[in-house]
Amino acid sequence: MKRLRVRPSGHGPRTPVVLAVPAVLAVVFLVLPLVGVLTRTEWGAFAAHLTDPGTVQALKLSLVVSFWSLGLSLLLGVPLAWLLARVPFRGKAIVRSLVLLPMVLPPTVGGVALLLAFGRRGLLGPWLESTFGVTFPFHTSGAVLAATFVAMPFLVISLEGALGGLRPRYEETAASLGASPVRVFFTVTLPMVAPGLLAGAALTWARALGEFGATITFAGNLPGTTQTLPLHVYLLLQEEPEAATSVSLLLLAIAMAVLVALRGRWTGTPAASPRRTPPAPTTDPGPEPDPEPTLEPGPGPEPDGERWALRAEVDGFTELTLDAEPGTTIAVVGPNGAGKTTLLRALLGLTPRAHAALRLGDTDVTGLPPHRRQVAWVPQDGALFPHLSALSNTAYGLRAHGVPRAEARRAARAWLDRLGVGHLAHRRPAQLSGGQAQRVALARALAVRPRLLLLDEPLAALDQTTRAHVRHTLRSHLAGFGGVCLIVTHDPVEAVSLADRVLVLEEGRTLQDASPAEVSRHPRSPWVARMLGSNAWPGAASAEGLALDGGGALVAAEPPPPGTRALAIIAPEAVAVHREKPGGSPRNVWPGTVREITTSGSRLRVLVTSDRAPDLVAEITPQAAAELGLADGVPVWTGVKATEVTVVTL
Repeated sequence: MKRLRVRPSGHGPRTPVVLAVPAVLAVVFLVLPLVGVLTRTEWGAFAAHLTDPGTVQALKLSLVVSFWSLGLSLLLGVPLAWLLARVPFRGKAIVRSLVLLPMVLPPTVGGVALLLAFGRRGLLGPWLESTFGVTFPFHTSGAVLAATFVAMPFLVISLEGALGGLRPRYEETAASLGASPVRVFFTVTLPMVAPGLLAGAALTWARALGEFGATITFAGNLPGTTQTLPLHVYLLLQEEPEAATSVSLLLLAIAMAVLVALRGRWTGTPAASPRRTPPAPTTDPGPEPDPEPTLEPGPGPEPDGERWALRAEVDGFTELTLDAEPGTTIAVVGPNGAGKTTLLRALLGLTPRAHAALRLGDTDVTGLPPHRRQVAWVPQDGALFPHLSALSNTAYGLRAHGVPRAEARRAARAWLDRLGVGHLAHRRPAQLSGGQAQRVALARALAVRPRLLLLDEPLAALDQTTRAHVRHTLRSHLAGFGGVCLIVTHDPVEAVSLADRVLVLEEGRTLQDASPAEVSRHPRSPWVARMLGSNAWPGAASAEGLALDGGGALVAAEPPPPGTRALAIIAPEAVAVHREKPGGSPRNVWPGTVREITTSGSRLRVLVTSDRAPDLVAEITPQAAAELGLADGVPVWTGVKATEVTVVTL
């Protein structure tokens, strides 16, 4: 027997009747009271009921009370929402429960609680009256207090959700540019959670406008003083039911208008990025391509001649000592989880996982907050502020350091021009491609002339052509930079071309700290060797070569003393591929199976797996691959001469 199902319009799964019927009944249950109000309203007397002097007076008082309540909720609720969303502390769950309590508490019980706290015989009432002459019961201020008590939770919950959805990286980047916490809050945090704030404010105002139980219990029902529109409806219901229906319809319409205007956005969670606004020309057939930038030469040495050496001792998850002379660029490499980002965040003072005792030049900045360290940071995604244009983003750090607006904008435009994105100065981040946004982020960091510059994969979002151009201009700027620059990268070209030193991390420790040439010739990490494009097999030295950790043996021409831990490096071009077992000189020969063929420039990289040796990558020409008939799953033999094996002791 088939179960009856309801097919919705359009494509998608069918809706089961067992769910559809209760849902429809719920809608009917919610709609019927509204229909009752509409059908019972005397439309001929509707205008007269609303213009009645008592109704007008109650409406004016309701507006006064609701807007004062909204102001008080913003004053108290915004900091409370920020505290709940951003600051870890004991008892947070209890505080959040207290915020939610007025939403589930019967309003009259809330009024009794307010009376016992702020009434003339309450906990604070006598003191407030004797000290300040303030009496809340039977006073308009009491109605404001009651409305705030029941309405403020809507603002706090909505804004906390928005703040929870906002990635802290934006605020952390602003701090690294020199913005104080207060400036960050008002110029970055609040603008980015504005939808959540507006939604919460609208709900708070609507709830305060309709407050009844707590107001009548705590503040009383005095016409012109505490009798708001809901209380007026309560009295009309006893004396003039038709007028009560008309006024109820007015309140219903206001509440519905607020909800419709919000369109379900009261949760306040910010989007990952604002809606993209198309460029001015509406006839553009598609997204504008990322133009090849016109890059200007670097600015040369710092104008004031200041130079800042780096001395850092990091402990915690990442443990290392870092010393660098002014003008040094260090590439930080290592596998995921090696501690690269933790190192950068420790230098910024932004993580509890590690602590950095940091000295820049002659200044110990260890005890300084992030915004006073003069350490600029470019996160992996750039973290451009979505509510600011490219020009305003670039000028942000300069303005935070007190540079006048006009001067900051001139300097910002100059930096955008140097990075080849000056023509995009007035676009928002949502209107920029990934490469354009990354160049703006670089310009923003370089504009503040920091003492320490931290770049987390700054060129990752760029295409190959643009990456080469930006790498060139970045190298020219770093040549005149008076501080130290740390670049986290997975690109060996960036590490070799931009860095004076390569710092290899593994599990939070320094595995190697040497020049790019030394790291390229003698990598001490299998991950680094593979990053550089080579095969890397760790093992223990034997009489003829290495006993490999993954099983099998490797013959090397110059093995270290037996028992020494070592790493065998085999260049892909040194691996020979055959369809039959080769004879002749190769000392290392293994059968295997082709598992993957990829393109690398004008050559092909062939991944071969074997049960006798670790995975091996060979690099051959397309012609050779065609002659061998290579494809995924084809059995082959690989060979490596002992003289082609480089052994590095660990």
